[in-house]
Amino acid sequence: MTDEPPGSRSGRRPRPSDALAPDPDPDDIAAALLGRPRSLGRRDVSAGAEVSLLSARKLWHALGFPVVTNDDPVFTEADVYALRSVARMVREGDMDETTVLAHTRAFARTADRLAAWQVQLVAESIAGDDEDLDPADAALGTGPLAVPDVATAKAVAVRLVDLVDELEPLLVYAWRRHLTDAISRMIQDAEPSVDEHGMWRHIGFADLVSFTSVVRRLSERQLAELVKRFEILTSDIVTAHGGRIIKTVGDEILFSNREAAPAAATALDLVDAMTGDEVLPEVRVGMAAGPVLSRLGDIFGTTVNRASRLTAIAHPSAVVVDSRMAAELDSVSGFALRPLRRRALRGVGEVKPYVLLRSSVETRTLGPEAGGGAPGGATSPSPPSVP
Repeated sequence: MTDEPPGSRSGRRPRPSDALAPDPDPDDIAAALLGRPRSLGRRDVSAGAEVSLLSARKLWHALGFPVVTNDDPVFTEADVYALRSVARMVREGDMDETTVLAHTRAFARTADRLAAWQVQLVAESIAGDDEDLDPADAALGTGPLAVPDVATAKAVAVRLVDLVDELEPLLVYAWRRHLTDAISRMIQDAEPSVDEHGMWRHIGFADLVSFTSVVRRLSERQLAELVKRFEILTSDIVTAHGGRIIKTVGDEILFSNREAAPAAATALDLVDAMTGDEVLPEVRVGMAAGPVLSRLGDIFGTTVNRASRLTAIAHPSAVVVDSRMAAELDSVSGFALRPLRRRALRGVGEVKPYVLLRSSVETRTLGPEAGGGAPGGATSPSPPSVP
C-alpha cells in the first residue's frame, strides 16, 4: 500500500517511452522502436550474416530503403538476424533468391503504407485529444492541417513507442488470417469448374461523383476526412457482403466478389449509403462478371476494364452491370434489371449494359449473412454506419 493518489506515475506499469529522453531525437526513437541503437554499417551486417555485400544490398533495396554506403551506421542486430534468415531460406532450398526478394518487396510495400497510415491515425487521435481544438473542427476536419507540428510529431513517436509491442501481435494475427483466406480462395479457384483463362469474379468500381469540384471547396484536412470516411464506409459494406477491396485510389474503389448476388448487394448498399450521407457526394458503380488475372495483390483483364468503363456511363446513384452479370442476376430475387441501349466502350468494344435496381418485392438484397450468397428470399443487413 502507498499513500500516493491513484494515477500517480509510480502506480502504473512502466512504459517503453519512460526510457526516452524528455525531448527525444530521431536516434532515440529509432533505438526504442528497433530495440538497439543504429550502430552497424552494411559491411558489419553482411559479415555478421555471413553473406556478400551484394546480397545485403539487394535485400536493403527490396525493403525500399535508400542507398547507403558500406560504413553508414544505420543498421542494428535485427538487420543481421533478418539477413541471416533470408540467406538460410535460400541456402536450404526453401525459396530461391528471386522469390525471397519478391516476398521482401511485398512485405516492404505493405509495411510502408501501413506505417504511414498508423502514424497519421495516431496524429489525428492526438489532435482530437487537444483541449484547445474546437469540437466542430475536430468533427468536420476544419481545424489544423494534416501536417503536424514538431511537438505533435514527437508525441506521436512517444505513443507509438508505447504501443508497438501491443500492435505487433495484432499485425501477425491479421496477416495469418488473411493468408488463410488467400490460400482458401486459391484452392477454390483451382477447382476444375474454374475458367482456364482466369478466376471468375464479379468486379465493381465505385466512383464518387463530381469529386474534382468537391476537392476545390475543401481544405486539405477536410479532404483527408472525406477520403477517410469514404474508405471506412466502403470497406465495411464490401466486407459485410463477403467481398474484397482490391485497391482504393482517392475517390474510387475496386472491389471483387466470388458470387453475383453479394456483389450486386454491395453495389446497391454503397449507393444507398452515399445517398444518405451528409458529407460524401453521390457514388456511381460499374460492374462486370468474368475471368480476371491476379498478380501481386492486384487484378487485371478485360473484365476489370469493362467494369471501369461501365462506371463512366453510370448516372449518379446508379449501378450499371454488363450482360454476363445481368444473366446471373436474372433469376435471383431482390433485384431488377433495366436494359440500356448497346454501347461501344473505349478499349473494350460493344457491350449491352443494364441498370441494376432493387426489386419492388424486397427492400434489401442478399448478403453473406443470408444464405452465403445463394439465390433465395432472405435479406441482407443494412449498410454499416460510419462514426
